[in-house]
Amino acid sequence: MKWLKRFRLIVHTVWYFGLVNLLDGQLRHPLLRKLLSCLPESKETLEYSNAVRLRLALENLGPIFVKLGQVLSTRPDVVGPEYAFELAKLQDRVPAFDGGIAIAQIEKAFGKPIEQIYYAFEREPIASASIAQVHQAYLFNEEGSRGKKVAVKVLRPDIKPVIEQDLALMHWGAVWLEKLFRDGKRLKPREVVQEFDKYLHDELDLMHEAANASQLGRQFENSPMLIVPKVYFDFCSRTVMTMEWMDGTPISDVDTLIAKGIDLKKLARFGVEIFFTQVFKNGFFHADMHPGNIFVADDGRYIALDFGIVGTLDEYDKRYLAVNFLAFFNRDYHRVATAHIESGWVPADTRAEELEAAVRTVCEPIFNRPLSQISFGLILMRLFETSRRFNVEIQPQLVLLQKTLLNIEGLGRQLDPNLDLWATAKPFLVNWMNEQMGWKALKRNLEKEMPDWANILPSLPRRVNEVLMGLDSAQKNMQSQAVVNARKRQQCYQVCIVILLIILLIKLT
Repeated sequence: MKWLKRFRLIVHTVWYFGLVNLLDGQLRHPLLRKLLSCLPESKETLEYSNAVRLRLALENLGPIFVKLGQVLSTRPDVVGPEYAFELAKLQDRVPAFDGGIAIAQIEKAFGKPIEQIYYAFEREPIASASIAQVHQAYLFNEEGSRGKKVAVKVLRPDIKPVIEQDLALMHWGAVWLEKLFRDGKRLKPREVVQEFDKYLHDELDLMHEAANASQLGRQFENSPMLIVPKVYFDFCSRTVMTMEWMDGTPISDVDTLIAKGIDLKKLARFGVEIFFTQVFKNGFFHADMHPGNIFVADDGRYIALDFGIVGTLDEYDKRYLAVNFLAFFNRDYHRVATAHIESGWVPADTRAEELEAAVRTVCEPIFNRPLSQISFGLILMRLFETSRRFNVEIQPQLVLLQKTLLNIEGLGRQLDPNLDLWATAKPFLVNWMNEQMGWKALKRNLEKEMPDWANILPSLPRRVNEVLMGLDSAQKNMQSQAVVNARKRQQCYQVCIVILLIILLIKLT
């Protein structure tokens, strides 16, 4: 009964780190609160804050719970800003497993001895985490001698059963958390665990990470700002990933960067531009840009590593974000409020003036100040407080974006405390909006939809006839005439719009 033993360890850890008091005020039933109060109090860690004790408890429970804490650190809307900031300190470092086991994993994945796969392979890993570890190796060149230097990421053996056991307990706990706690439904514990479940299973398939790296590499090919290592798919599987070796300086080693003559102010601007390029041009962004995953090449470009976590945005998300960013830049808080209402993020009966006033209170003090005097963490905390008051729905696809923006803040603060994030980003956003609007954008979008028109045009007369016949028959039904006519008029308008677009395209081309 391994799961029972694990459950007992979790319960003991919650008690030992004094987290029982976090539960006391949240329980719905008085009897449960009374039973909880009968437990002896642990005094081992009471000198720490609740957030620190939660972090220590997750570290004590092992790598899977550490990763859960890291995911929760991106959800200040769920755990609150204080806990989010503390959980962000969790480090995913565990002892390495034996190099012989890693070699066995690689040989099993490719069905041949390690000597036939790599020209040379270092048994001692250079980095180790809860899911995988990284080894240095060399490929063969065409002549059969030593070729390119590569980094080989190897999945931990037998990690999946351990993950499945802890995930099962988390799913079970989330159900009871929702039932027994006052804020259970608002915190959406089952959704959070489901999100974590998907995130972990994605990390268990290294082909998923390889594909992410390859796509980001195509989007930044020959970029003057960012280097993405090449992926060697012939040496990748679900348990092994091989990519180009990257030599660089950790971005946290500022003294070495200065000694190498790297322009830190330029590097800070690059970070902002890379972020907005990924978000608004590509809609696909590296969502784990903490200092441990970022190196700097000797030519002053960023080097991105570890592509297990990426975010995606569709055109609606990008346009919505651009409108809001520009409204913030222009201090047009009324536009921010109406954009939230139009998108359905807040209830339709929300008064725009009240939301505008709340947003202005949070954001107005930050403008015209250098980054060193601005805490985006504090701004996010206040915005989330505002969100709760207005019942704003936090969009899942933007959670990673918020985390990435905080990472960019941290990098910028480290490299150039006087970096003006807004001034750096605003021209980029204005240019992007100009590209999305006007006749050129309309023509580009029409050309993009051209392949579908071959199917639409031949059926257009029949569809118009169906609409007209439908209107004629609808007139005979007096009881539902208004509803049916409204629906048919809408369809007729849609047909007319298609016809106008076709005429417009013909004229433009």
